[in-house]
Amino acid sequence: MESVGILILFSAVGAFICAKARVAAGAVVFSLIALVLFVSTPVGAGVPGAVMRFVDTVGESTTPALVPENGAPGGVG
Repeated sequence: MESVGILILFSAVGAFICAKARVAAGAVVFSLIALVLFVSTPVGAGVPGAVMRFVDTVGESTTPALVPENGAPGGVG
């Protein structure tokens, strides 16, 4: 795994080249490869947990606004 940094760099460069050539699918694939490689490193190991905490926080903060207090349908009340 010593060369994972080089692989991430090549994936980022590949995504940039595909984006400049207007090949959206290629840019997405290269970006996903770079993301997976980054998460596999010790530095990126905390990314999934941070994303999960962020989504949980957003979900907890928006739920009271979406659920009506008196049980009226559609949040009217």
